[in-house]
Amino acid sequence: MTFGKGKHLSRRKFVVGTAAAGGGLALGLSVPFAGTALAQNEANEVNVWVAIKPDDTCVIRIARSEMGQGTLTGLAQLVAEELECDWGKVTTEGVTPGRNLAAKRAWGEMGTGGSRGIRTSQDYVRKGGAAARIMLLQAAADQWKVPVAELKVGKGVITHEASKRKTTYGKVAAAAAKVTPPDPKSITLKDPKTWTIAGKPLKRLDTADKLNGSKVFAIDLKLPGMVCAAIKDCPVFGGKVKSFDAAKVSGMPGVKKVVKVKDTAVAVVADTWWHAKKALDALPIEWDEGESAKVSSASIAEDLKAALGAAETNGDRKNGDALKAIDEAAKKVEAVYATPFLAHACMEVMNATARVTADKAECWVPSQNLEASLAALSEASGVPLSKCEVYRHDLGGGFGRRGGTQDYVTQAVTIAKEFPGIPVKLIWSREEDQAHDFYRPISQCKLTAGLDDKGNLTGLHVRVAGQSINATLNPRGIVGGKDLRQLQGYYAEPGDAQLGYHVPNLLIEYVMRNTHVPVGPWRGVNTNQNAIYMECFIDEVAKAAGKDPLEFRRALMKDYPKHLAVLNAAAGKGGWGKPLPNGVHRGLAQFMGYGSYSAAVAEVSVSDKGALKVHRLVLALDCGHAVNPGQIEAQVQGSVAYGLSAALYGEMPVEKGRITNLNFDTYEIMRLAEFPKVETVIVPTHDFWGGVGEPTICVAAPAVLNAIYAATGKPVRSLPLKNVKLV
Repeated sequence: MTFGKGKHLSRRKFVVGTAAAGGGLALGLSVPFAGTALAQNEANEVNVWVAIKPDDTCVIRIARSEMGQGTLTGLAQLVAEELECDWGKVTTEGVTPGRNLAAKRAWGEMGTGGSRGIRTSQDYVRKGGAAARIMLLQAAADQWKVPVAELKVGKGVITHEASKRKTTYGKVAAAAAKVTPPDPKSITLKDPKTWTIAGKPLKRLDTADKLNGSKVFAIDLKLPGMVCAAIKDCPVFGGKVKSFDAAKVSGMPGVKKVVKVKDTAVAVVADTWWHAKKALDALPIEWDEGESAKVSSASIAEDLKAALGAAETNGDRKNGDALKAIDEAAKKVEAVYATPFLAHACMEVMNATARVTADKAECWVPSQNLEASLAALSEASGVPLSKCEVYRHDLGGGFGRRGGTQDYVTQAVTIAKEFPGIPVKLIWSREEDQAHDFYRPISQCKLTAGLDDKGNLTGLHVRVAGQSINATLNPRGIVGGKDLRQLQGYYAEPGDAQLGYHVPNLLIEYVMRNTHVPVGPWRGVNTNQNAIYMECFIDEVAKAAGKDPLEFRRALMKDYPKHLAVLNAAAGKGGWGKPLPNGVHRGLAQFMGYGSYSAAVAEVSVSDKGALKVHRLVLALDCGHAVNPGQIEAQVQGSVAYGLSAALYGEMPVEKGRITNLNFDTYEIMRLAEFPKVETVIVPTHDFWGGVGEPTICVAAPAVLNAIYAATGKPVRSLPLKNVKLV
């Protein structure tokens, strides 16, 4: 079967299609292919998650993508914890989406984004480990003809105390594979407080080959007979190719062919990528840029400014009568904030290698959603899903760019169709990668607060105007014209992105204003800008009320104990209220996103000439269960680097309809010399599963901005800071 011709394949369409192709959904514990050894070197399949070799090596299967965030190691820890194996003998093996489809999606969905890699799969992967342990113990009991209850296991060694007999997982794995798997509903998982493998700061399993250079990223892939492609899309989004003169470059070194890719792009295929790029640079192309060529950052800003006063809204939450409370308040505070488009700027640019024949299509790709890559491969090639396969590679950066947006896969497959049976590796240039991203949405936010004569917050009105991710990537997410996704972090409901303040009269609104610039998830997505708006404004309101920012927040957070706990943890570790060196000032922020609670305290100084120095950041995180504290600390540090890079330098201006910051000379990244001391406080409550990769980004920037406010007395209301005169 093939999918239709829609530009974007929804997850729902993929699931429906795969169910039809594979015969349903079979998320479970049994081995999907009887008699088929999925792992190499004679590993015995115990169940879909665990295969064990005769030397006791435990091969744990991972369905999620690894892009530096540590999900591979964390998932392996969860399985190994329940398996009771020897961690020193654990290795991992990736699952391909074609195999998952053929096995009726036995490994579940394969997307890795939204900080969901562990939190949405932890239950069934742990049960997979536990089921394998139960089957291995039963196999040993059957061999020894003793009750299974008399057996104990530790580090993969099974012991029968009464007879002093011992065996290992490797010796009983073949027999265990024939044991009937237990009903997942009958499995009792360990109390996380008793963990000995999970919950520990174990070293990552995917470090060695990165250090010794043996790791093959997709961009490094070499296949026999492979050719390479470079591509150039119309610099104005929505524009088209008007004409090009292939004859001008056909005689250049290594050139094989010039290919038009859909209506918007032209690619050159050559024996090497450099030859392809040089020919592409020399290729005369005339573009039909369309009306969007008239759009600029200034015109977009004017549209957003007008939207702040528009009558209509595209989503809201409210309690009480905020407008009346503000109108009757003893004091009113008002501010307008703005954040720009941001690029993902993955170190590994977009790339994919495709090989297509009449009856088979293959793709080697760094993807956050291998099932989406498989769907794009099938649709672009016209080859049925059952005859398609995608081979996973670790990602050289993802940040949301390589999830549902599979444009680079579609391009590679389209080009490969011109070279049947020959692998074609498409690599974007850095300039193309910057020019054709799915950017973090641009937005503005107007906030108005009312205070009574005692400095208490009586009313708050928040209006966000900006672009919608759903409008670009998931129109079904907009119901009745309402798109609450853009109010992430402001929700009333607990669980994912709840606002942690009680305001008696509250009105939060979203006004959709879309542009021709495509937008998409960017690590932390909408919690990033929404936290800046809320947390920086709270500091402004606290100052107007004549109150300490921490105490002002605490008064609003009595009904939100988890929010308050991380704020208190950050404030305590950060020394809030204690003396600082001359010229150093503190700021703080708290927010919730991706099912986790975050807070930060920043220490900064601003020189007489306006030079900013961020000295220290203390971040507190409650993600419920901490699977690997060492990885959590690393993720927090990465969040600071990503979030502060954006706050200091990040912007993607639009001129004549096109993006202008096309390389790292203008799209700057925070340098090591600028990086502050970062301290992490983990506040696990062991009663829920939250994300880790994205939550703390949203508090890093507002904590720094509030520290700048404390230092200068001037609030920062627009980013990046490189455009702001601090003194």
